[in-house]
Amino acid sequence: MYELFEHTADVGLRVQADSLDALMVDAARGLFSLIVTNLDQVKAVQEKAVRIEGDEPDYLLFDWLNELLYTFEVQQMLFSEFSVRVDPRGLTATCRGETMQLDRHEMDHEVKAITYHGLKVQQVDDGWIAELIVDI
Repeated sequence: MYELFEHTADVGLRVQADSLDALMVDAARGLFSLIVTNLDQVKAVQEKAVRIEGDEPDYLLFDWLNELLYTFEVQQMLFSEFSVRVDPRGLTATCRGETMQLDRHEMDHEVKAITYHGLKVQQVDDGWIAELIVDI
């Protein structure tokens, strides 16, 4: 589960999930829900594999979302489905989506960057929570 919250000229993303893997999936969906309003219309017809090294959950989240944002900016790829596995060495993911098509995809925010400001990922009794600020 993810939710957006207002933060001055930026947008906050708060995520709660049962596992760290699910947290990364929900955070990615939250990011793309900022970019495109009809995320459910993004077809999972192309795949991209992602591997991020690291063992700190907050930096993994930051690097993961930055990689997705970079792919969107360079290749105009929108992703709607994610399979993520976090292990002691880092994150491995398969992302599925398609190239942005302005006649079908309703673009929303221009996301400029994922920020370190307010970044936190922590394990709680019933799973994981994360919070971060997105520069729009």
